[in-house]
Amino acid sequence: MAIHRKISESDGQAALSSVRTALAPVVESVPAETLLFALDSSVAALPRWVRATAVRYGLEELATLAPGNSVEVRVPPYGVTQCVAGPRHTRGTPPSVVETSPALWLALITGALSWDQALASGDLSASGERSDLGRFFPLF
Repeated sequence: MAIHRKISESDGQAALSSVRTALAPVVESVPAETLLFALDSSVAALPRWVRATAVRYGLEELATLAPGNSVEVRVPPYGVTQCVAGPRHTRGTPPSVVETSPALWLALITGALSWDQALASGDLSASGERSDLGRFFPLF
């Protein structure tokens, strides 16, 4: 089943371009031990609509690349999606959940951080047997 996209490709790509511009100098020059703080600061400096659009566009892209309902990916306060084929849940928390901050999500989808780096940061929570989504990143 195809996902119904709410973010147009042009709006999504424009938001991602702004995110890449904000993250590039941080990733190139900041030491690993302060990278997460620097990413948070850079993303927070972007207009809210840019952050929200880029996060939601990334969630839509992930759901398109990995259709299904066995993993719920949460990026509060901007969005949530379900993805990855497998057992479908009908009530409550799904069997696999991934949750992260907007800054870390944007770093993941743009390739500024790898899945393993994100997990090591402690700002990415991934639980359940299908929660290893590393093979899907970067999305763009």
